[in-house]
Amino acid sequence: MHIKKLLAALSFLLFSAACAANPQVEIKTNLGSILLELYPDKAPRTVQNFLSYVKDGYYTGTVFHRVIPGFMIQGGGFEETLKQKPTRPPIENEAANGLRNETGTISMARTSDPHSASAQFFINVADNASLNHTARTTEGYGYTVFGKVVKGMEVVNRIAQAPTGPAGPFPADVPKVTVVIEKIKLITEEPAPNVGRSIN
Repeated sequence: MHIKKLLAALSFLLFSAACAANPQVEIKTNLGSILLELYPDKAPRTVQNFLSYVKDGYYTGTVFHRVIPGFMIQGGGFEETLKQKPTRPPIENEAANGLRNETGTISMARTSDPHSASAQFFINVADNASLNHTARTTEGYGYTVFGKVVKGMEVVNRIAQAPTGPAGPFPADVPKVTVVIEKIKLITEEPAPNVGRSIN
């Protein structure tokens, strides 16, 4: 009886560990690397969309084009020349997932249309409650959090403190020293899907 209980407990722990294995990706920049853990259970469409761009090599050579100290760093949509890259169709907003735009979380950037996110993302460098979901309205939808930084927050903060100014099509907030995303790569695979479950 004791052995059966032990085996049952061990099976439960192994099952829990398997369910907890979230995919991780590394953002390699010319200022250092950032390791992210993604939450497909909370934002399945968003994570799938992001990883599709990652696997296609879309982010290679893009930049962090918008940096605001005490707020966030945004990238993933413009080349070093500040030419915007074409994207896939936008995805549905999943900000009503219980996750908040807190320091170190990664979220999807979008226009004033709640369902306009495509490839661009931002990493919060502060607790940005104003970006959280409050209602299913244009004003209240919020910005979808789909992961967090688990290593390399010092790199994020270094980028956030970069001197900025106007450049290309932007009137302000562009780093004066180009912050290049050299590559984003998947470190761990996505778990099996669990069936049943403006920033410009």
